[in-house]
Amino acid sequence: MQTGGLARDIGLADEARFIIELKRRRDLVYEYLDSWPGAVDFKPADIHDALFSYVRNRGKGLRPALLMLCAGAVGGDEVQALPAAAAVEIFQIWTLVHDDIIDRDLLRRGSPTVHSSYAQQGLERYSLTKTEADHYGLSVAILAGDLQQSWGYALLCDLANRGVAAELVLKLINRMSSSLTPRLLEGEMLDVQFSLSPVESLTEDDILRMLSGKTAALLEYAAWAGAMIGLGDREDRNGYAERLGRFAALCGTAFQLQDDLLGLTAHEATLGKPVGSDIREGKRTLLVYYALASLDEAKRTKLLSVLGAQKASSAEIGAAVDIILESGAREHVETLANSYISQALKILEEIPDSESKGLLRQWASFLLARRH
Repeated sequence: MQTGGLARDIGLADEARFIIELKRRRDLVYEYLDSWPGAVDFKPADIHDALFSYVRNRGKGLRPALLMLCAGAVGGDEVQALPAAAAVEIFQIWTLVHDDIIDRDLLRRGSPTVHSSYAQQGLERYSLTKTEADHYGLSVAILAGDLQQSWGYALLCDLANRGVAAELVLKLINRMSSSLTPRLLEGEMLDVQFSLSPVESLTEDDILRMLSGKTAALLEYAAWAGAMIGLGDREDRNGYAERLGRFAALCGTAFQLQDDLLGLTAHEATLGKPVGSDIREGKRTLLVYYALASLDEAKRTKLLSVLGAQKASSAEIGAAVDIILESGAREHVETLANSYISQALKILEEIPDSESKGLLRQWASFLLARRH
């Protein structure tokens, strides 16, 4: 799906070049993770393999690339920031492992989620009952996610081996543990609670606050951390680290809005999970919020009857998707996502020109141009 406006600012040739740059940084991060010596202590085998399953099934690398580009945008060394970029990717991965449990998703990037994969192993290897096998899968996924979170902190400590001052390393760890993690988990908890709440009890601001914690917080941290590492012992007199953090936070909200759109409009093979799964889970997205605000009583009742219905048929989910898309909610969300990117790019203008800044602009536009 192609959204309008700013999403078209990145042309096909520029997008192709950007994807090459994105992939180069992503590959650096994953090569670093694959060769990390401390991984020998990730035991037993089920924990080790579960921990690496999403690492091997590589994502796009948008978050670590953001961190590295922000280091470069303030005149720093991207390679020096590599351990932090890896830490951000691992932080994202542990949240996905746990989020898949919460959302009861069976697929991630087109492959079985950790808990569903190990539930199957429980059936095949240990001859467990379905209930016990499901519990085994959940246990492995929870423990793997816990260990991934610990790994993220260890990766940040690796920065000291690349010349980053110990004081800054501690600052990065402290912000990840005392600010980022509570904000992200608040967003996740609100997402769960909102799905159990009457739609009419929520406001647009409620949903945006949830998105800010669930998605924008990690991108804000990545940008800020990259800039702080790039600045090194130089004083940040112009507040570039906080500005880049704000840039990334705005992009993060747009990113989640685009994710919600793709969850209804992308092809399942491209998306890597069932289309319409947010409807089955009863997610209170802005798409649902805007649709319900504009529908007549008959269509509103039909949509509400499917929203959060775990046993809804594929046909019922498809009908609910059609109702949302025909309501005009899609255009409303596209406009809002573009407005966030526009605000973010205005902040980016305050950063000195450089190749890294140009790539950050393309990074922002790519968030809305992507297909999955």
